[in-house]
Amino acid sequence: MEGSGEQPSSQPPHPGDHRVRDGDFVVLKREEVFKAVQVQRRKKVTFEKQWFYLDNVIGHSYGTTFEVTGGGSLQPKKKKEESTSETKEAGTDNRNIIDDGKSQKLTQDDIRALKDKGIKGEEIVQQLIENSTTFRDKTEFAQDKYIKKKKKKYEAVVTILKPSTRILSIMYYAREPGKINHMRYDTLAQMLTLGNIRAGNKMIVMETCSGLVLGAMMERMGGFGSIIQLYPGDGPVRAATACFGFPKSFLSSLYEFPLNKVDSLLNGTFSAEMLSPELKDSASVQESNGVGEDKQPLEQDPEDASAEAPESSHPEEQETMDVVAQDPEYKEPKERGSKKDYIQEKQRRQEEQRKRHLEAAALLSERNADGLIVASRFHPTPLLLALLDFVAPSRPFVVYCQYKEPLLECYTKLRERGGVINLRLSETWLRNYQVLPDRSHPKLLMSGGGGYLLSGFTVVLDNLRADASLRCSTSTLESLQTEEPAAKKQKCTESGS
Repeated sequence: MEGSGEQPSSQPPHPGDHRVRDGDFVVLKREEVFKAVQVQRRKKVTFEKQWFYLDNVIGHSYGTTFEVTGGGSLQPKKKKEESTSETKEAGTDNRNIIDDGKSQKLTQDDIRALKDKGIKGEEIVQQLIENSTTFRDKTEFAQDKYIKKKKKKYEAVVTILKPSTRILSIMYYAREPGKINHMRYDTLAQMLTLGNIRAGNKMIVMETCSGLVLGAMMERMGGFGSIIQLYPGDGPVRAATACFGFPKSFLSSLYEFPLNKVDSLLNGTFSAEMLSPELKDSASVQESNGVGEDKQPLEQDPEDASAEAPESSHPEEQETMDVVAQDPEYKEPKERGSKKDYIQEKQRRQEEQRKRHLEAAALLSERNADGLIVASRFHPTPLLLALLDFVAPSRPFVVYCQYKEPLLECYTKLRERGGVINLRLSETWLRNYQVLPDRSHPKLLMSGGGGYLLSGFTVVLDNLRADASLRCSTSTLESLQTEEPAAKKQKCTESGS
């Protein structure tokens, strides 16, 4: 069948989809720290004060744990049993242990010499255990804690994971929460559930979360249906969307439309000529910024770039993301052609961008979207009131905001406007637990808040309800109803006399 071959997610793009390939986006994991990178040969990657190359990762399955060896090479780590004869001997309590810094016989110079000889981190940890005078006197729990602490310091192991919504949202929230408006991963899960994101839907999304919400929607829809993304500024920011590594077929169902043209689309004054000046301006902005033809036009939001500037001054945060904010199907060319070819290529992409904008405008003009998701740094009330006109009746909408007060105002405006039911303002509460034998308890450090959600369903808006004359007649009916008990009371008094 010819139709089955064109389905985006029925067959993987390559036979070894569960294995890492050159050019794939992966997530590096060490303990509870994550980092998204793109696999490229002979490209040095720095992660948790360790540098290495990802060449040996290619061909291995996702979930494989590697150990950093000499020269930055990665070698698959063999699983070994952790139970040793030393750990079986344990004390009853720690009251007689004195932390005076003299319990370890190995000095820093000795440990440095062991590293220079090329001894693995696992062997260094074993020698630290053997040269500790107080290790056998510690309790079994204290021994496990000691071993875990030393492994984290001396064992350079990295696990390669396949990007997913949960992993990327945890990564962003832990290291760069400002780029996703402090949206916690459980809040994102609630958004996808309340918004009824599923395959075959026609969704509208307005987000300024580096493309994380957009990528989560694309992952759940699986390439079926369509998504119209509304963006402020010169173009959408999709740094997190690129980390998912979606195939090209997924991107064919993704449309984009500038937010400043929504009013003209609602008023019926939108035309194709309105897009031409915008594309020319964006092209001149890209030329002045030194952006070549190897990157997708209309990509970076200048406000987002200025917001990221102070964060990049911290080296720890700057280390978190090495992913270029571009779509995965675009690759950097090795050599650039003549100036004429460059201009023709730029014009071709501008014309293609213009066609995509017109297609998005046609989809929005149908006003039959299956859902609306709003998660931006802008005030939600004007956005939601304008975008609800593009949603079909009996469809869900979800609005995220870091603070509660803007959503309260939005709740009030929606009540006055009408056309919505089942409005609910909610906040999810999350607590992590440590689950270990005889040591299961809530963790001491937990998240203070992950934002607020306003959700509801659209219904057919009765225009007569908003008419002032109807309001007057309603008030007249209410005044008549208040007089009715008085008349009944009068009748009762007459009958009593």
